[in-house]
Parts: sequence; C-alpha cells; structure tokens
Amino acid sequence: MDYIKINNSDNVCVALNALKAGEKITVGNESVVTNSDIPAGHKVALKDIKSGEDIIKYGSRIGLAKEDIKAGDHVHIHNIKTALGDLLEYQYIPKIKELKETAHESFMGFRRKNGKVGVRNEIWIVPTVGCVNNIAQAIERRAKNLIKGSVEDVTAFVHPYGCSQMGDDQENTRKILADMINHPNAGGVLVLGLGCENSNIPVLKDYLGEIDEKRVRFLISQEVEDEIETGVTLVKELIENIADESREEIDASELIIGMKCGGSDGLSGITANPIVGEFSDILISKGGSTILTEVPEMFGAETLLMERCKDRETFEKTVALINDFKMYFKNHNQTIYENPSPGNKAGGISTLEDKSLGCTQKSGSAKVSDVLGYGETLKTKGLNLLSSPGNDLVAATALAMSGAHIVLFTTGRGTPFASPVPTLKIATNSRLAKSKENWIDFNAGRMVEDKSKDELANDLFKLVLEVASGKKVKSEIAGFHDFAIFKQGVTL
Repeated sequence: MDYIKINNSDNVCVALNALKAGEKITVGNESVVTNSDIPAGHKVALKDIKSGEDIIKYGSRIGLAKEDIKAGDHVHIHNIKTALGDLLEYQYIPKIKELKETAHESFMGFRRKNGKVGVRNEIWIVPTVGCVNNIAQAIERRAKNLIKGSVEDVTAFVHPYGCSQMGDDQENTRKILADMINHPNAGGVLVLGLGCENSNIPVLKDYLGEIDEKRVRFLISQEVEDEIETGVTLVKELIENIADESREEIDASELIIGMKCGGSDGLSGITANPIVGEFSDILISKGGSTILTEVPEMFGAETLLMERCKDRETFEKTVALINDFKMYFKNHNQTIYENPSPGNKAGGISTLEDKSLGCTQKSGSAKVSDVLGYGETLKTKGLNLLSSPGNDLVAATALAMSGAHIVLFTTGRGTPFASPVPTLKIATNSRLAKSKENWIDFNAGRMVEDKSKDELANDLFKLVLEVASGKKVKSEIAGFHDFAIFKQGVTL
C-alpha cells in the first residue's frame, strides 16, 4: 500500500511511500493522477479545493487552502494555512464512551513502604540547585561501583535551577524536585544541597510530606568537610537499605504510563499515535492510568478532548488548561501557532491542526478523568491531561513527575533522549525502526505493512509489562538519563 485515505470525509490522502509525478491514485470511487513528486508522509489532494476552503484529514479540518488546489496536487505549507484563532469560547457537549472492564494482568514491581509502586529500584541523586551539579555527578561516578543486589543504577539528575528564581517559577521548581524525591521508581534518594540557595533542603522538606529516613538522605555541602566523600558514604547506606528488596507481582491497575510524541511525520497520526491510544484504552480497561501532555499540541484538537470530559468540572479545567497555555504564549509576545517544527514539516505535517489531530490520538477513546497542573501528581485513575509544553525533555520529565512509571514516546524522526523513568521509543515507520535500532524500542510502522492496530497495541501492552518488570529500554541500555524543569519566569 503506497497511500491511505484516513477518513471517508477526507479530501486528501497521505503517501505511505514516495510517489512519482504521474502516478495514479485510486481510493474508492476517486481516482487522481499526481501532478508532482510526493514525499512519503505528505498529502495529495483527492479533488479540486478552492482557495479558502477546508482541507480535511482525520475527518476534521487541518487548515484552509491558501490558493486554488487541483486534484493530484501536493498539499503542504506552500498552499495550506492554519484556521486557528486565539482564545476561544467552548461549549460542553459530552460524547463519553465508557470502556468495558477487561481481565486484569500483572507485572513484577517494587512495593514501597508507603504503598506506592515502582518499576525500578534505583538510587537517585537530586541536587537542590545547579551549583552542586558537578558534585552530584562525581558522587554518581564513585557510587556506581557500590551497586549490588536488586539495586539497578545510581543516577544524578542535574539541572540549572533552585536559586535566582521568583514567584511561580521558583514554586514550580520546588514542586518538581519534591516529586522527584518522592517518585517510587527510586528506592533511595540523596538530596544534595549547597546551603545558601533559595530552594534549600529545609525549604524542600516542607514539600515532601512524611519522610522515610531509610529511603531519603540529605547532604548540605557547605556543612561538611568533604562533600563527595560524605555523599558516597550516604549513597552506600542507601544501597545497603534496599539491596535486599525484591520484585513482587503487582496488578497492572497500579501502572501509570505517560504519553508523549516528538519529531512527528506524516505517519505519526496513522500508526504510532493510534496504537498508543489503543494501548491507553487497554490499560484503562484494566484499571490503570495514562497521562497525556504537551498542551500546545492539543491546540486545534482540544474540542475532541473536551467532549470526552467526565463532567462539567473536568471540562472547565480542560478549557482553562488550553486557554491558560495560550495566554502563556501571548504574555511573552509569541505566536500561539508557531508549530509545526522544521522536522515536522519535512515529515509531512503542514499545520498545527494537522499535528494536533494526530497527536491527540494517543489519548484513545476513554473519558478524561482529570486535569493536572504542572508538577501535580496523579490522583484519579484513568486518562489524565497534564499542563506542560511540547518540548521533549521538559514534557517527559513532567510526565514522570506527575507519577508516570514509564513514558511512551512516539517519533517519526528519531531521538536518543531519555527521562527520569524508562522512556520507550515507538517508531512511526519501519525505515526509522531499522536505521536506528539503538534508539527504537517498538516499530509501529508495521501497521501499514503486515499487522493490525489491535495486534500492535496488544504487543505494545505486553512490552510495557515487560519493561515494568525490569526489561531495559534502549536509552537505559545506553546509560541515558535526562531531567528538565519548565523555566517560566525571571532569572535574578
């Protein structure tokens, strides 16, 4: 199959493989001849479209024709523009689908003393301020030689924040650091401070709640003679405390999975994102939870999420999620609809609506159970929406800090990055999966080759259970760990 019409009402189709000028395309009763070469992932007009008329893909408008478009023309940024406005008025017209409960399954995870569940048993070193990043990394290098028993890794998560911040910006940093310290994938945490920073250890303790001193240790560098030696000693004690812990069978209803995409191409909304959406429905049907983020990439498809909100309160929270993020752009004098990126455009994405309608398919069909602010942890099972930007590292970190045990990351372009939790890369096409086997964990491109969406979603669900049970993803094998806090304010 060289091309696909996604929805019966579409007036474009998508090239699955590169098409040459003069090739005949037949979809149902429609036949057109391509007027130029069409790259893979790009769109072809199936009928004449007049200037100002809607371009329809996924059964929804993805933009307006900037000029008259003839049947067989390449439809892309040269002849299509966004139809989106700024702040909009929304109506709550619910179209809620209740998922049927399916047989529960399990994975092998770590049950923490506070009842939470982790899928890794790692030691995390969390600096309170960027000034001690090098100390944190030095402790990490020394402490890796001390790993034993069920301890899987020692990792320092460096960042440039924790001081010289004001207001909500500083508050968000403190919330994220607290989320990091409390995350159940860490069996033990060394909180490493300098001593004079705004977000110092005494301040952070107010954000942590009840502290298990066997799991969390604190070190203020200015108060000891040799902070590296002291840090290594504390990490050694943490390793001793958890080395004998073992995995146990845990119901999949306790899994929380984050969903994110980056470097999309024309197949993202056809293969990988719908497969992740089907996965989300499977997990939720078994009592589990998923979190969808990157709010700017909901713009243009937000009404599809709003109509799935479980009640009016959740709908209003979703409206605020969208409009607050638009105001974030406007308050910084930036264009709301700057997306898509150069890589997206090269892959066949023409407008933000085009990208968003593909991106939001990761949410599947479940009702929206709750909306989370940045740094807020999950409270309600099911599908949750999270306030965070589209930036890969920032958004994946935000998902982890909201409680995600694992992040599913779909990509049509490929990326080696990681996050604080296992970050499973899903290729939209087989070419990428084969050329970057050291990055890609799952090939969704087979959906247009030899496997159905349902088959691949079930394969992905099984892989997620394996990863939750200890199987390392490619970025973990490479030793990659990334951590990025959302910078939102003035730096002093």
